[in-house]
Amino acid sequence: MKKNEETGNEHSLIKKKRIDIIKYVLLILVIILALNIRTILYNVTGSTTPIAVVKGYSMFPILREGDIVFAYKPGPNEIHVGDIIIYRGLSGELIIHRVIRVIINENKYYYVTKGDNNQFPDYPEFQGPGIPYERVEGVVLEVDGSVFKIQYLGYLSIWFHGG
Repeated sequence: MKKNEETGNEHSLIKKKRIDIIKYVLLILVIILALNIRTILYNVTGSTTPIAVVKGYSMFPILREGDIVFAYKPGPNEIHVGDIIIYRGLSGELIIHRVIRVIINENKYYYVTKGDNNQFPDYPEFQGPGIPYERVEGVVLEVDGSVFKIQYLGYLSIWFHGG
């Protein structure tokens, strides 16, 4: 009987070691994924800003402060009136507003944008007749006509960055 107990204990130890190794490998994979999530999302979406946090109330009620949105980068001719875009402001900050007009001037695309909760378009941010395509980081992802967002979680980023 002692031999069977010893064999059973050895099998239990081997099984426990295997489980521990699998746990460590999974932990390492999760860390690698977390550290490279931006690069992975860039390769999937084509957007240098695949994830953005809403700050402010210019897109209320569709988007609220603290919402996290996801974006992809289509070609300039694939951005249409009604799309919500993320673009770089003249001072470098990200702005998330809706396209209210598309202008093609000398084969270049420009987008007239406005926050849903704002009275006027984003005139101070325009270069030429609107926001040039080169400053567009992406289009906010929608599923079945609704913005895909994670509510409230973005507050962590806002608080962390002193915002």
